[in-house]
Amino acid sequence: MLELNPAVPDRMHLLNSRRLARRTFLRAGAVSIALPLLEAMLPRGLRATSAAEAMLPRRLLLVARVLGTNADYFFPRKVGPNFEATRYLKWLERHRGRFTVISGMSHLGYASGHRSEAGLFTGVAGERIQRVDFIRNTVSLDQLVAEKVGSATRFSGLAMGSSTTVPMIFNRNGVPVPTEKRPEEVFRQLFLQGTPESVAAEARRLRDGQSILDQVQDQLKRIARSVGSEDRARLDLLAVSIREAEQEIHQSEAWSGRPLPKVDRVLEDFRNPRWSSSQRMRYDLAALAFQTDSTRVAVALESPGDPGDAPGATLGHHDASHHGKDPRKLEELALFEEEETRNFAVLLDKLVNTREGNGTLLDRTIVFWGSNLGNPSAHACDNLPILVAGGGFKHQGHISFDSENNQALSNLYLRFLHQLGIEQERFGSSTRVFSELG
Repeated sequence: MLELNPAVPDRMHLLNSRRLARRTFLRAGAVSIALPLLEAMLPRGLRATSAAEAMLPRRLLLVARVLGTNADYFFPRKVGPNFEATRYLKWLERHRGRFTVISGMSHLGYASGHRSEAGLFTGVAGERIQRVDFIRNTVSLDQLVAEKVGSATRFSGLAMGSSTTVPMIFNRNGVPVPTEKRPEEVFRQLFLQGTPESVAAEARRLRDGQSILDQVQDQLKRIARSVGSEDRARLDLLAVSIREAEQEIHQSEAWSGRPLPKVDRVLEDFRNPRWSSSQRMRYDLAALAFQTDSTRVAVALESPGDPGDAPGATLGHHDASHHGKDPRKLEELALFEEEETRNFAVLLDKLVNTREGNGTLLDRTIVFWGSNLGNPSAHACDNLPILVAGGGFKHQGHISFDSENNQALSNLYLRFLHQLGIEQERFGSSTRVFSELG
């Protein structure tokens, strides 16, 4: 029998008049199960409407722009909320007060180069990603959050777009997580209900998958008994990956019989993307997934554009990024970066215009827009272009740290986790909790 063991008297009729302790557990023998946040756990003045607000989900959207940014057109010269908008930030002027630009921040100790993409969302020590052919990574921020909150939704997370040099999304074993490049396929998975026959086929596939994993686990145990300790360690890593696959199957089975949400978009809206339109499609998909509570974690990996992909551009994005301070190449690069900023502004429009409770979807969504490179021409990994929007923060306009002795980006990620209600002492190479965001 389950026994209620609150930190206040356990007479249930008191719950409407007295505050129930937040750390209240259901106990069955040696097993303890924490209760979710209940209205009775809130101060009386925060119950009812405020309680409903407190229980609304929080979300995380990470956007990776892998070619850095021309700092002169991005970072304001003045700190604080009253900065003068730069060439790029003028496109976000209508959202002033809803975002913070942070300069003087990076993953400390990263060597210059595109391989730093592998650490953008993990903050792993730099020496572990020095070799492209031997990356020893840790869990990326999105996957850690998905572990904590993913079971509440149909999809634990969305990983959209594609990496350019090395993988960017990793599970807690340092294994790369596949991403979906095609917006059309993401929309299909999120919102297109299959025929009864295809639904039945999917159920069979899940059952077959479970059967295969059971067989593999049995074989793994037999092999482990006949190998040395180092090989057993490698097999243990494989076993963890198999257990994660099992969890994904169980989650898919739990949702397989439930109808998909209806949205006012169609599959054709997400077909035949070009560089710029694919960005907008991924942003649309993230907003729709959050709005329908299909997931609470999403990543958009943005690859470089080709000649002509940005209005007026004649060079490719990557070519322009190697500008060497050449005015013509800097202007070509600006055409791509302005287009990225315009697309991002439209994403913020969508999140602001979607109401949720007494606020907006942006109020409940942490949006990170950043890059693993600062100065792309030098492949430098310091002074990264970082922008944080929404998330319930008290935004500061522009926060600036020392451009030579940067603040650790992992500190900001640790703050994100705390803002999402995930208690974590460290993340990546964090040294403290970022406190500059109110």
